[in-house]
Amino acid sequence: MTFKQKIHTHYTLLVQDRIDVFRDMISGLTEDSKNDAKGSAGDKHETALSMMHIEQEKLNRKLAEVLDQKGVLEKINPEISAETISLGSLVKANGIYLYLSLALPKINMEGINIIALSPQAPLGNKLMGNKVGFTFEINGTTYLVETVE
Repeated sequence: MTFKQKIHTHYTLLVQDRIDVFRDMISGLTEDSKNDAKGSAGDKHETALSMMHIEQEKLNRKLAEVLDQKGVLEKINPEISAETISLGSLVKANGIYLYLSLALPKINMEGINIIALSPQAPLGNKLMGNKVGFTFEINGTTYLVETVE
């Protein structure tokens, strides 16, 4: 498995873990509301059910966002390596590894920090469509693209 494939797999698992957590939380709220409905009546009961429903809606929105993220990751084939930077490229610029995919948490793999960024982010946008040797400046820092996988 290549370094890029390991990174992709790690981020895919991270997103899947988030999906599982949100599904568990939603399922727990559903169970709580069913159990609460059996034994309560009155204003406090209605307020509690309403609050649970609001929380469930929030969790459903977050779940939908994470499912969208999973969809983006599924479109990326980490086995493909191109000279031109595109979605799924692993770019080394100024010694920093950037994985063009989604805005996800920074990870450390084999002692190397990897920053996942969206192609819509200012840095990602500058990189898209360019090749090794490309130089650009963001916030007063000049970057040089050293490698593209």
